[in-house]
Amino acid sequence: MSKYNTLWAYIHESGRPQLILTFDEIGRIAGVPLDHSFLKYKSELCNYGYEVQKISMKMQKVLFMKKDGHEA
Repeated sequence: MSKYNTLWAYIHESGRPQLILTFDEIGRIAGVPLDHSFLKYKSELCNYGYEVQKISMKMQKVLFMKKDGHEA
């Protein structure tokens, strides 16, 4: 079980075509602070029909996009 499963489920359940979350929001939702390991775990999100589109270190935000052909 991934430490980001709660975050992936939150994104999937949103059903939105795109979702922007701050690093702090991600930490609150996931229950763990966002750290460098996020880059390793982000591929798991594909199993939920979404992908990490962009990570902005400057704005401290992450853009999540629904993959084409996936329903929430």
